[in-house]
Amino acid sequence: MGTWNTGPFDNDTAADFADALDAAEPAAGESLIRGVLIRTIEATGRLTEADEAVAAAALIAAQCPGGTPVDTPYGPETPMPVLPSELRALADEALARIADDEERAGSNWVAQDDRKRWRATLAHLRAVLAPPPRSIALFDAQP
Repeated sequence: MGTWNTGPFDNDTAADFADALDAAEPAAGESLIRGVLIRTIEATGRLTEADEAVAAAALIAAQCPGGTPVDTPYGPETPMPVLPSELRALADEALARIADDEERAGSNWVAQDDRKRWRATLAHLRAVLAPPPRSIALFDAQP
């Protein structure tokens, strides 16, 4: 069927990735997620694992403040363990690569509204994943 909606798991490839996570040993899930993000970041040419990277980013974002739980029948059935916080930056970088890939980005949809919703999904995930800005004291106020 291919792609049927604009959510992170609303395509065959991402649903297959969820199945692979469910089939993997619990400790291997993090490696699968990290691997697909790194391969997407380092890819040259076509981003062949973009759908899996978006799904992986959604799983990481779900564990962040402001994240949306992955509540879809196409996502993993097994709850994800707490993922390391450094995956946030990898996920954000992978999503940036995907969003910048004009040939691929949104090519699954004929309708412009679907393309906009998909881009909004990426933007929301990136907003949740973006590391919080470091607070730097500009001066030391003493009473």
